[in-house]
Parts: sequence; C-alpha cells; structure tokens
Amino acid sequence: MKKYLYLFVIAVLGLGCLTACSSEKEEDKKETQQDGDSNAEESTEKLLSGKYSIEIDIKDYGVIKADVDADIAPITVTNFINLVKEGFYDGLTFHRIINGFVMQGGDPLGNGSGGSDKTIKGEFSDNGVENKLSHKRGVLSMARGAYDYDSASSQFFIVHKNNTVLDGQYAAFGEVTEGMEIVDKICEETPVTDDNGTVEAKNQPVITSIKVVE
Repeated sequence: MKKYLYLFVIAVLGLGCLTACSSEKEEDKKETQQDGDSNAEESTEKLLSGKYSIEIDIKDYGVIKADVDADIAPITVTNFINLVKEGFYDGLTFHRIINGFVMQGGDPLGNGSGGSDKTIKGEFSDNGVENKLSHKRGVLSMARGAYDYDSASSQFFIVHKNNTVLDGQYAAFGEVTEGMEIVDKICEETPVTDDNGTVEAKNQPVITSIKVVE
C-alpha cells in the first residue's frame, strides 16, 4: 500500500491540491494501474444505486450525518458502503487535518500509509469519468495515490472549506447533511505537527463507528 501524503500547490495557506505521494518507478505505476483497473472491473458486478444516509460517530465530538450518492460515484459508494457494513472504519481515526482544507481518515494504520485490501477506479473527470459533485464545504471524497488514479481504497476526506481546485482529480461521493459544526471544531482545534496536517496518534479524533441509516 502506497504512503498517503498531501502535496500542495499553495496559492493561499491552507488551500491546495490533495494527492497521495509515492516513489513508484514507471513499471510499478503501470502495474498498480492494472491492479486498479482489475479491481474496478470486479466492483462493477454489483454496484449500488441511489442515495444512502450514513452517520459518522466521532468520540467526544458527536455524530456527523451525510448522504452518499451511488448515482454520482457508484464504484466509490459501493466500496465505501461495503466497508461500513463490515465495520471496517469502527475505531479508526482522522490522521491528517488541515484547517480550511480537509480532515482525512479511514487508515487502519493511522499514519496515512494503510488502506483496505483492494483499490478502486477513480471516478473523476481526469480519469475519464463524469462526476458533477464539486469539492465544496461538507463534501466527502476519496484520497488516492499521487501517480495512480485507480488507487483509492478506504481513506476518505471531508472538505472543511470550499476547495474546488480538487474537482476533476478526486472522487467526490457525498455531502454532510448535519454536523458541520463538528468538522469545524475538529479542523480548528486539533493540534498538528506540520503544515501537512499530520496529527500525532494521541490527538487523532477517533471514529467510534460509521453506520448506514436504513
């Protein structure tokens, strides 16, 4: 699993472009893209459709409610909902937080280098997939590898403030419906160790659970 880091094209502090960084050689890049394509093909067998309401319960903060839309990003939402139903996210953390940009979590290693056991196709325009959901405040989207459009796994982020520069490069798949004050509190108050938003393990907000509201 490639290490996940933010790389920024900074015009204003806190704004930029989110990617995942790796030191892949060209042949490794081709191999991972083929793996991603394979996983994407497998995921098209039973794709979800329509909207699903979820609740992200964060320890000591409260519940963030959101709707994820499989009609916008069917591969992404199917993968996410499957992980939620498996309890994959329960007990994980938000390991990277940048005030005015995003809060990112869903890594089982808690350091930005982990994920689930497969990767999925990136559903965004730079990867040949139409996705009309813009990265505005409250949008949920997937982190991915810097050199591989089809490397998203389990790590996702919630946009804190409008960052439409991410449009076309990341698979947006849902929107917060209630609880943005929790996102504000986490982004504004969580201590970080660097400009990249790294959060020490002891300070990482814990995801008590993510549940699908039937």
